[in-house]
Amino acid sequence: MMANIIRLIIACVIMGAAVALCAFGFWGWGILVLFLGGIVLLSYFFNENMIIAQWFLRKEKSEKAEEWLLKITNYETQLNKSQHGYYNLLIGLIESRKSPLKSEKYFKKSLQLGMKMSHNTALAKLSLAGIAMAKRNKREAQMYLSEATKDDKNKLLTEQIKMMKAQMSQMDKQQVVRGGYRQF
Repeated sequence: MMANIIRLIIACVIMGAAVALCAFGFWGWGILVLFLGGIVLLSYFFNENMIIAQWFLRKEKSEKAEEWLLKITNYETQLNKSQHGYYNLLIGLIESRKSPLKSEKYFKKSLQLGMKMSHNTALAKLSLAGIAMAKRNKREAQMYLSEATKDDKNKLLTEQIKMMKAQMSQMDKQQVVRGGYRQF
């Protein structure tokens, strides 16, 4: 794969060629080359492998999404700095389908690197709450759930948050039954 700085250099060369074509009177070719340079410049900000991986995740094909994400060998050089958190989020989502407890490090790394969209931050925190519940760490799960509720400003994850709270209340009931307080 191509390093991000190389993409930027290629985009600048193509844009320069487009300006030169327009200056010499070849407006049709100049506009076409300008359009191609814009696509190359756009790939600097949005990596094509991550876009395709997100599409496959929406289609519930995590194997294909993982295949596309694995094409990014060194995300620090191949991705724009603002995409590092999203890359770890996508890897965490794919890993959580295979082994949920191993995906915790990816979600924490994505929160550490930061993401611009608040619903993605809420998704990472909701996933961490689920992992904390699986570990029977109720305090940490409640903390992540409350943070996810605050970060979900567009209310995209309200149903999942409600389901997680219901599961947490079920976890309380199971602990009481196991402790011997309730007998049927």
